[in-house]
Amino acid sequence: MRITDLLDKRAISLEGAPADKKAALEEIVNLMAKSGKIADLEAYKAEVFRREEEGTTGIGEGIAIPHGKCSAVKEPGLAAMVVKNGVDFESLDGEPAELIFLIAAPDTEDNVHLDVLSKLSTLLLDGDFVKALKNAKTAEEFIAIVDKADSEKLSIDEKLAAQADNEAAKVNGKILAVTSCPTGIAHTYMAAESLEKAAKVANCFIKVETRGSGGAKNVLTSQEIAEADCIIIAADAKVPMERFHGKKLIECQVSDGISKADKLIERALNGDAPVYNAGNAVKETSAPAKSGSIGHHIYTCLMNGVSHMLPFVVGGGILIALAFLIDGLSIDMNALSVADRGNFGTITPIAATLKGIGGVAFGFMLPILSGFIAMAIGDRPALAVGFVGGMIAANGTSGFLGALVAGFAAGYLVLGLKKIFDKLPDALEKIAPVLLYPLFGILLIGLIMSFIVEPPIGALNTGLNNALSSMAGSSKIILGLILGGMMAIDMGGPFNKAAYVFGTASIAAGNYDIMAAVMIGGMVPPCAIALATLLFKNKFTKEERESGPVNFVMGLAFITEGAIPYAAADPGHVLPSCIIGSGIAGALSCAFGCTLMAPHGGIFVFPVVGNALMYIVALVAGTLVAAVLLGVLKKKVVE
Repeated sequence: MRITDLLDKRAISLEGAPADKKAALEEIVNLMAKSGKIADLEAYKAEVFRREEEGTTGIGEGIAIPHGKCSAVKEPGLAAMVVKNGVDFESLDGEPAELIFLIAAPDTEDNVHLDVLSKLSTLLLDGDFVKALKNAKTAEEFIAIVDKADSEKLSIDEKLAAQADNEAAKVNGKILAVTSCPTGIAHTYMAAESLEKAAKVANCFIKVETRGSGGAKNVLTSQEIAEADCIIIAADAKVPMERFHGKKLIECQVSDGISKADKLIERALNGDAPVYNAGNAVKETSAPAKSGSIGHHIYTCLMNGVSHMLPFVVGGGILIALAFLIDGLSIDMNALSVADRGNFGTITPIAATLKGIGGVAFGFMLPILSGFIAMAIGDRPALAVGFVGGMIAANGTSGFLGALVAGFAAGYLVLGLKKIFDKLPDALEKIAPVLLYPLFGILLIGLIMSFIVEPPIGALNTGLNNALSSMAGSSKIILGLILGGMMAIDMGGPFNKAAYVFGTASIAAGNYDIMAAVMIGGMVPPCAIALATLLFKNKFTKEERESGPVNFVMGLAFITEGAIPYAAADPGHVLPSCIIGSGIAGALSCAFGCTLMAPHGGIFVFPVVGNALMYIVALVAGTLVAAVLLGVLKKKVVE
């Protein structure tokens, strides 16, 4: 199959003038539809926009390659648009896109078209080829230019394989690389081509393994790995890593393989890379850790836990919010006693059922977080060990911070056990995954959590309660600031629990302003995160953006746990933002003289909030402050 087999002249526009990226995508999708290869235009358009939300397909140098792979595509196809004055495509280099190719790929097992598409991707890195396409006068001339380049040049896999066979190319050093992206259509091969070009300029040998939708090609051999001076992993998808044990290795995003290939090659030749351990632990050499080594590894493990935890948080949180809503619509809060208000959310049978189901989902939240963090480190044997550690944290006093500790501890425990049991006879080694890892792993994580993690946190919890009690006579505004901030520190851990218990105890003592500050402090983090995902989209992953608005529901229902996945993924930036916002909301609540006689319920118990209007003002103020801080502090996400 040739590139021109996919390119219909009806799907080519040489005079495109879209106003912005959205208009450009809509225009080129409509061009694709003219080729007759799309069965469902709206479904295909939705897939193209969904893919774009994962990360820009504007690769830089004036090129963009959006793509969509789904069942709405009848047969593989290409559409092309030349934009004479360029259009802002949020490209990696910030430059406007002047040449846009749209890929349509059917969701089938037949991947014969992928080799063709990968070759087009690499041809677009040739400046002369791109210039000729931009200057084409007719669609027929455009197609002829593509066909000529297709005939004259090898595919990236053919070029890399040919170079791999030429050992004479090894002059300055021998570098191996792996490129991969989640879709595996364009970026995988463009990164490979860029690395190959950069290596040629540096006069060194390179072999690149490409892991696209059509599977792994130009696979690195054991001998090549053993002889390599450095390995470059430019990937946003999972790559088998055990084979690189003991080698200097650079990890980065696939976009860096495209736009920073020369710097990656330079680092590799200079030995500026940590030594990779098969357990995914990275040992530092003379250079400090850079993005793509320890930090990249920690982030990847965290996100593995967070992504698996999110469905439990969202599903369980909405069910609990519905329980509060049903009780709020069914009963008169003012007619309830203080004791009965403590049961809000479980008073009517339907509400009790929903809250019970939501509570079960929430019960899985921290074990899932720990389990899948552990699994990202120690593979499948670490999953059960992480689950147990997370469950101990959930049922104890350490909360989600304890669950984070448990996840990483469990993963590295299993790695340690693997090294120990590797010395066992073959007969015993075979039963290690089903007997020895779970037995010793669960025992050790249980001991660590029970005797190392939980006791100091339990003592901290007691100390915090005593400290808060001693402050009861101090300035209410300062106390509100502290209590509100404490609700956001660990979202279920000792600080949060201490503030909440102090608030509920204050209700019994007749001090209703304390509980108001506590609840508003717990409402701010989810609301702030929901708002931030709408205002600062480039600071959150696609999955986080999609789940973000749900946090409005959980925040307004006083379900602080909705913020946990975001705090777990980026605690260094999310927690300070939320703590400050919650503290301000708590202080304002006390300053306005707001009161609350119910220990839970969020917006659904506002009928019994004293000075409810100013309470809303305090909530909005705290939410805005936290959301703006999130936008300022969080780093841009490159997907």
